[in-house]
Amino acid sequence: MSKPKIFVLDTNIILHDHKAIRHFQDNNIVIPMAVIEELDKFKKGNDALSFNARNFMRDIDKMTGGKHFSEDGVPIGKGLGKIKVEPNHPFPPELEELFQNDIPDHRILSTAIWIRDHHPDSFVALVTKDVNLRIKSRAAGMEVQDYLTDRIDESRIEFSQREVIEKSLPQELMQKLMYGPEPALKWKDVSGSKPAPNQLYKFTWKGGDDQPVCARYDAFQDKIVHIRTREACGIRPRNEEQLMAMDACLNPRTELVSLTGGAGTGKTLIALAAALEQEREYEQIILSRPTVILGNQDIGFLPGDQKSKMSPFLQPLMDNLNVIKAQFRPSSREALRIEAMLTKEKLIIEPLAYIRGRSLGKCYFIIDEAQNLTPHEIKTIITRAGEGTKMVFTGDVFQIDQPYLDRWSNGLTHLGEKMAGQKLFQHVFLRKGERSELSDLASRLL
Repeated sequence: MSKPKIFVLDTNIILHDHKAIRHFQDNNIVIPMAVIEELDKFKKGNDALSFNARNFMRDIDKMTGGKHFSEDGVPIGKGLGKIKVEPNHPFPPELEELFQNDIPDHRILSTAIWIRDHHPDSFVALVTKDVNLRIKSRAAGMEVQDYLTDRIDESRIEFSQREVIEKSLPQELMQKLMYGPEPALKWKDVSGSKPAPNQLYKFTWKGGDDQPVCARYDAFQDKIVHIRTREACGIRPRNEEQLMAMDACLNPRTELVSLTGGAGTGKTLIALAAALEQEREYEQIILSRPTVILGNQDIGFLPGDQKSKMSPFLQPLMDNLNVIKAQFRPSSREALRIEAMLTKEKLIIEPLAYIRGRSLGKCYFIIDEAQNLTPHEIKTIITRAGEGTKMVFTGDVFQIDQPYLDRWSNGLTHLGEKMAGQKLFQHVFLRKGERSELSDLASRLL
């Protein structure tokens, strides 16, 4: 018979997922008092960390029903274990010299060790997303684990980056796809099984040139359709992946799009150009990105008014807008139209924190740097979508600035894995950088 299990949770687990205590099955949970003290610092604010801190504390308060914690804790819910808040405990004498600094991490670790030593008949593990604390715990001989509940399997991530099927077709089928009265093929002419919605293809044929022909399975037509080169607001795709991304962003039936890839691949530029091209179809175009500040500081510490505070975070979005404006003469109708959209706030650029709580109806919503969002934040944003709204998430899962997210657990990865195969969703992974020859050379050699 296996030992009963006790999991001691670090603060970052709760800040990452306030419902985490419900994901440990029938095992017991211990929350060190140091975690409660740290959560108190996050209870004010409008960001995701504050939201998770407040909801967790309310949940705990509701569980106790105003009563004291018993020796074994209080039930979390039906079929689940119990939870208890444990006062802080010192390190055992043999470890006191190793951890002299009185910091929250050390108080959490020392409490976890105390729990382990006073429950010899149970398996006790500290659960944290903090790599440094995991290293310290192992050095102290404490069992430690990462929080893996929302972690996507490696093979699923790799699949999302190989979603394009490359295939050679007979010349007659290629001619029909490219030049026929209806630029489409029956999927049975290409595949032995029905493709997933918005499955992407690169077709070649013997005797043809080396340039592949891009196509997509359209679930609404039940056919594989040719993806033609289209220009949007002066921006023209430079490679096959950009061609597919532009098609996804311009397709009104694809209401949710995920564009991933490294710096300079054109993710945000293509999304913005497609939005501006279709501005008459939407009441508003919103560009946003999460504000990630080191040290969990609020933007309030920055000098100036709201516009000044947010300018550094939103400048990359303005840079993409300036690239589009540069395609036209300053006095041209297109340039004046973009300026008018900014003036009349049909085109707005705002940090994501200021959009919380809004209902987004008939708007084109672009969320940049989405790899810095948690799965819960991604869900919260998408569930705000009203009728006629299109959402485009862009980001690079290898460039994450949030300390407790990684390429397996961030919201952008979850979006691609959970929404795969849905008619309204399309994912495109962009590989080739198109910023400049110098930028592409540096990314390959340095």
